[in-house]
This record gives sequence, structure tokens and C-alpha cells, in this order.
Amino acid sequence: MNRGIWFGIGAYACWGLFPLYWKLLAHVPALQLLGHRIIWSCIILLGVVMLTRQWQAFQQLAVSPRVLRIYAVAAILIAANWLMYVWAVNAGYIVETSLGYFINPLFSVLMGVLFFRERLRVWQWGAIGLAATGVLYLTLVYGSLPWIALSLAFTFGTYGLVKKLAPLNSLYGLTLETSLLFLPALALLGFSEIAGSGAFLHSGIASDALLIAGGLVTTVPLLLFASAARRIPLSMVGVLQYIAPTLQLLIGVLVFREPFSQNQFIGFGIVWTALIIFGLEGFLNHRMQPIPVVVE
Repeated sequence: MNRGIWFGIGAYACWGLFPLYWKLLAHVPALQLLGHRIIWSCIILLGVVMLTRQWQAFQQLAVSPRVLRIYAVAAILIAANWLMYVWAVNAGYIVETSLGYFINPLFSVLMGVLFFRERLRVWQWGAIGLAATGVLYLTLVYGSLPWIALSLAFTFGTYGLVKKLAPLNSLYGLTLETSLLFLPALALLGFSEIAGSGAFLHSGIASDALLIAGGLVTTVPLLLFASAARRIPLSMVGVLQYIAPTLQLLIGVLVFREPFSQNQFIGFGIVWTALIIFGLEGFLNHRMQPIPVVVE
């Protein structure tokens, strides 16, 4: 199997389990969680770059105005996504976050077709249409505009597009993104400390350790995702993204007992059926490809 596919599976499995981790930090305000994710991720990434003796190469590639513009956009998108996600999880909206990441693959597939001229076969189009029907049904039965879900889908779907266009490798790109966000994050945490609402060093050793480890928890799946996005078609990335919301949904319903109605079950079932069709079509198409003949 293509290494990019394994990278994608690893990234989305990690993201699917995220609610379990961030719930442990429910006592920390979302803005502070965002600040700590940025700062500790940046420190880890800069450490990796320096330890692997890539600092000079990173500096040379990162100073281009074009590169800075691309990664500034990526940084803003990922920061907005992180903030919305940690707030929603700790506010009790894990099921709605899963809806956002069910919608997100539709953005990825659409962008792959529109911007990169990726072509889908008939059954793939059918699966995408069925998934869109399921998402529309879920949106209608939700009873109101699912703004959390739509915000997550838009920010991360657009982030995926920017990463597809980005010139740097996954390590350099993430290092530059978090570096651009470092000073604003530091200022945010400094203001919280001055205001007397800072959580770091005031909530116990376990809380501090989790905040620091949040950098590693954040960095690993992002590196996997960036590597996957550069190796496989954006449409395949879109399909793999169903792993994360499925896990999030199960955690929200089974672990944290969030409500999940029969109508929601029907909608999610439609989306899962579409995923099965898409995957089965891809498998059968691969099996039907002729085996190349090697001439000695």
C-alpha cells in the first residue's frame, strides 16, 4: 500500500482520539489551550530541525516572501481550526465536531476536482453524491445551522488545499506555521497570566504535563497529514478523513453520552454507505488494472 495512505490513516486515527485527550484539559480556557498547542509544537519542531542539522536549509527556504504568504494563510487556518475544535469538545459538542469532519471530505474532493483536475469515475461520483445527501440530511435534522461543523469543515478543508500548494516539506512547513504564530500565542498567554487567569503552573503537575505534551500530540498527526497530502490525490485524502469523525462520534456517544437520535443515525448510515462504495470501487478498480510486464 502507498506510504501516503498509511500516513493518512495514522493522522486521522490520532485526530479521532483527540476528544479523550482534550477533555482532560477541560478546565483550561480554549484560547489558552490554543496558545499552548502553538508554543509547545513550535518548540518541538524547531528542536527537530536543529538536532537534524537542517536549520540553515530551513532558513534559506523560509525567507521567500511567496513562501511566507502561503504559510501565513495556512497558519491562520490551522489556528482557527484548533481553537474551534478544543472549544467545541470541552463545551460538549463532540458529535457536532464529528459532523464537521464528515462534511470536510466533501470539501477536499471538490477542491481536488476544481483545482487539480483530479478525475473521478462514475461510481466514485455516485458515492460522493450519496455522502453529500447524508450530510444534507444530517444538517436538516440537526434543527439549526451547524455552525461549529461548518466552521471546522471550511477551515481544515481549505488548510488541506493550501498544504497541497505549499512548496516546503512537511517538517519545514509546520515549523514555519507555528513560528509565525509563536509570538501572538506567547502574548496571549502572557496577558492571561497578568490577568490572573493563566492555567499553566497554577493547576497542578498533571495539567502542566498535559499542556506541554499537547505539542507532541498536535505535531505528530499534522506531520503525518502533511506527508500524506503531498503523496496521494486530494480525493483519496478526502475519503480517509472519514476515520476521524467516526471515532469522534463513537467517543461522543459511547464515552461522554452525548445525545444521538435515530434521525442522526440514519444520516450517518448514509455517509458510511457512501464510504463503503467509494472504497470498494477503488479496490475493484485497482484489481482490474493490468500487471506490468517486465522485459529483461
